[in-house]
Formats: sequence, structure tokens, C-alpha cells
Amino acid sequence: MQKKVVKIRLYPTNEQQHQLAKTFGASRWWWNFALNKSIEEYEKTGKGLGQSALNALLPKLKKDEDTKWLKECYSQVLQATTLNLTVAYKNFFAKRAGFPRFKSKKNKQSAQYPQNVKVLESAIVVPKIGEIKAKIHRPIDGIIKTVTISRNPSGKYFASILFEVEEDDPKVSTEGSTIGIDLGLTHFAIVNNGSKTSKFDNPKHLAKHEKNLKRKQKKLSRKQKDSISRQKYRKFVAKVHERVSNSRQDFLQKLSHKLVDENQVIVVENLHVKGMVRNHKLAKAISDVGWGTFVDFLDYKLQKKGGKLVEIDRWFPSSKLCSNCFYQVEEMPLDVREWTCPNCGVKHDRDGNAAYNIRAEGIRILQADGAAVSAVGGEVRPMRGRKSKLRHSPLSTEAAPIASA
Repeated sequence: MQKKVVKIRLYPTNEQQHQLAKTFGASRWWWNFALNKSIEEYEKTGKGLGQSALNALLPKLKKDEDTKWLKECYSQVLQATTLNLTVAYKNFFAKRAGFPRFKSKKNKQSAQYPQNVKVLESAIVVPKIGEIKAKIHRPIDGIIKTVTISRNPSGKYFASILFEVEEDDPKVSTEGSTIGIDLGLTHFAIVNNGSKTSKFDNPKHLAKHEKNLKRKQKKLSRKQKDSISRQKYRKFVAKVHERVSNSRQDFLQKLSHKLVDENQVIVVENLHVKGMVRNHKLAKAISDVGWGTFVDFLDYKLQKKGGKLVEIDRWFPSSKLCSNCFYQVEEMPLDVREWTCPNCGVKHDRDGNAAYNIRAEGIRILQADGAAVSAVGGEVRPMRGRKSKLRHSPLSTEAAPIASA
């Protein structure tokens, strides 16, 4: 069985928008209430409230005069909210995520339906709301598990449908073309296949809309708080952010699709983006470029194909290492874009050399794990014992030293 997700656009009527707003509000209120109760209980006893204990609070709340409006919300939406909160707590204590945060009505709104949602040819049927017009652009031919309806800050409605299909996961194979990718800011991706380097420019999505965004944000800042005019301009600003996000997603989807179609194994560095954005001079550019999302796209598309994504250690000296003789220089400032190896005299393009070394290290890792790889990578890990002049053992490589593209 495979799980798939399809996100579709919804076009609810005014009445349905009103009903969805009530559902979003109830789900958001219950999340905040349950989170607050869990925090209070943890401060008193050192233990939080579990899913059953939180759901047991709902019947009384629905009877209370102040919160009887919770009855208008589909009961399983509130139970799904409880489940999501307990999962968020488990992820926090397992150090997979941060502490759960309270939700605001000013941000994206959503509600999850765990069952009883039907998908028609051009609509979905939602409990207590009815048939909502939808644009279904992909077939949903499996068992529907959950449907999450959301409204983004610009006022558009979507439904993310998670369903299962009876398909076996493809067998993972490493036999095929292998590439190494060095991610950057001037060039978004520098790709090396062992003999050739290709560079894909950074589109700089935010920079293209920055002037328009700044103008609209300035107008928004002058509007009175909680006024109708301010709500109107919040949507104007949100639409600009949406255009930036859409253009970024489009670029990342197309590039990842191209690379996955042409290759079986892709090697990337495991970048610490959260630490990198602490550099205030580069924080905006790093946040805009979307490296993490790009790697996620590569990962799930390779899994779907039966390919392999290899992430090498972020401390691997890909830029400092000569791809010809494996000599490692001590320092390599960011402003150095080309350098000559002091040991063998070969001139390197910084990014192209890094991509070559990333690919070679990925092949070494696969071969160490016993995988059959259709290319021979160089050994790039430092030798044990006394350090040699080269600091890396110069084993055979598939191609001649890299030439900058």
C-alpha cells in the first residue's frame, strides 16, 4: 500500500465559507484550550494530558453555556485536532520538532476530517457543510484516509486529500546515472555527473516582488488596527507573498523533476539551514532560495521512482578538496570563486569542484554500504594514522579532473 496526497482548489459559496469559518474557529479554539490544559497539568504533576483525557473534556464543554457552540462543529474534526496535538507533543519530546504553539486566527486556517468525506467528479461532500465545488485535476482512486480543508491568508480554499492505493513500493536501485549537487546562492544548483558540470541560476523570487511587497506593507502599516481597511490590505500583502511562494514552488518542482528523470542517484550535502540563516547578511537570500524544500522534492520523487538520495555530512570539505590530487587547503573564504591547487597546480572552479567531490563522496558511501553503483568515485575520507601531505588517499575516479562549465 502506498499513501498519496492530492491538493485541490475549493470554491465554497458564501454560506459554506461561513460554515467553514465556524469549523476553523472551533478547531483552533479547541487546540489552544487543550494545549493550555496540557501545559497547566504538566506544571502541576509533571505529566501532560493524553488523547483520551483531552477528548473526555469535550462533552462537558459542549453542554456549558459559554462553549455550547462547539456542538455546531463536526465532532470528528475536534477529535482529529486532539490527535494532532498529542502527536505534536510526542514529536517535541522525541526532539523531532519544537514545542507546540498556540494558533492565531490571523494566519492560515485549517480543519481535518478523518472520515466521511466523499469525492465527486467536480466537488467534495463534507459532513455538516455539504457539497463544495472543487477543481479535481488528478484522479483519487484509492481509500481516502483524511481530508484537510484550509484557507490561506489571501482567502483561497484548498483540500489536501490523503489516500491509500494498492501499489507496492518500487525496488530501490543505485544502478544508473549518479550526480552530485552543490547548492548555492549565485547559482542555485551546480550539478556534476562525473564528466560535466551544469549550473542552474538562482531565480531570486523575492527580489522580483520586493518593491511591490514593500509598497503594500507600508500602506498596511498605516491602517488602523482591526479596521476593515486593514483586513483588506492584509489580503493584498498575502497575495504578493503567495505569488512569491508559487513561483518558488514551480521552479523547485520543475528542476527536481528534471534531475530525477535523468538520474538514478543524487548526492547532496546535509545543510544546516537553521544555523546558516543566523548570518544576517545572507539570511533573507537563504530563506528565499528553498534548499530544504528542494531536497525534500528530490527525496520523495526518487522514492517514487526507486532511486536513491544520498546526503553527505555537512562538515565534509567539498570546496577545500582538490578533485585531482585530493589535497585539502586549510582555508577557503566565501569570496574565493576560483582557486589553484598548491600541490598539483590544477585550477578549479569552486562550485564545480565541490559538486564533483560531493558526487565522489556519495559513491564512496554507497560502495561502503555494499550497493552496486555504476560509477567509480574517489576516496575522500582522511586516512587513519599519521597525516600525509595529501591528507586523502588518491584512489581511482571515473573521469578526469573537473573543468568549470
